[in-house]
Amino acid sequence: MPDPTGPRPGSPQPPPPSPFEDFPPPAPTTPLRVVVADDNPVVRAGLTALLSGRADITVVAQATDGREAYEATNQHHPDVVLLDVRMPGVDGISALPYLVPLAPVVMLTYSGESEIVQEALRRGAGGYLVHGEFTADQLVAAVRDIREGRAHFTPTAAGALLTQLRETPAGTGTALPEGLGSATAHKNDPSTPRSKGIFAKGLSRLQSDVGQSWRLSTREAEIMDLIASGMNNQQIAATCFISEKTVKNHINRIFAKLHSKSRSEATAKWLGTAPRPDRGLG
Repeated sequence: MPDPTGPRPGSPQPPPPSPFEDFPPPAPTTPLRVVVADDNPVVRAGLTALLSGRADITVVAQATDGREAYEATNQHHPDVVLLDVRMPGVDGISALPYLVPLAPVVMLTYSGESEIVQEALRRGAGGYLVHGEFTADQLVAAVRDIREGRAHFTPTAAGALLTQLRETPAGTGTALPEGLGSATAHKNDPSTPRSKGIFAKGLSRLQSDVGQSWRLSTREAEIMDLIASGMNNQQIAATCFISEKTVKNHINRIFAKLHSKSRSEATAKWLGTAPRPDRGLG
C-alpha cells in the first residue's frame, strides 16, 4: 500500500541537497570609499552624486583644497582620492606627496598641460583624468581600477605625457607653470605674481639640483622656498603639515648651512642674489 505521507504520483519532486551546503555564503562587498577634492561646488556635487549612485562606491568626504583633502583622508581612510589640480589654499600638486602615502590618488581636473601631468605622476598620482574626456562609466571604472593599482589616463593626459617624455632630455627637471606649487596660488587669482615666480623657480630647483650648492635636504629646500615666498613659521607649518617647532628646527639647520643670520639674508642667497659656494649635495 503506498505511503499516504509520501509524494503523490506526478507531483513535483524536492530538489536534491546542494553539495555546497557546508560552504559559508559570500561575505557582503564593502563599498569602495572615496574622497572628492575640488574647489568647485558644482563639480563636487556632480561627482558625489555620480559615484554614490553605484552600489559598490560611497563618497565619505568632500574637500575644497589640498589641506582639507589631507585632513579628510587622515580621518576617513578612503580607498581612493579624486584630486583637482588648481585649488585655493594648498593646490593638488602640493598636496600629492602627503596624500599618496595614505591612499591612491587620481587627478581629476581641467588642467592637461604636459608639465602638470608629468609632475603629478612624479609625485605619486596613480592616474590622470581630464574633464570632458571620459564618460560616467569610464570614471567609475577608473576609480575601481586605481584602488587595484591600475593606472588610467584620458587622451590629453596620455598624449601630453608621451610628448613630454620624448622632448625632455634624460636627467633634466621640468618647471611647473606659474600658479602651481604655491600654498596661496589660485587659478583665478592673479594677485600673487611674486609668489608664483618664486614657487616656480623653487620647484624647478627641487626637481633638478635640490640644494646642491648648500647641501640642503629635500624638506629643507621646500621650507626655504616657503621662506623666500614670505611665509611665516605658522603658515609654513600649515602648508607642510608639520608643527611650528619642527619648522624652527629646519630653519635653524637651513641658516647654519646657508651661513645666514636672518630670513632676508637666507632668501638672498637662496634666490641667487648673493654669492654661493660650490658644494655637493648633502
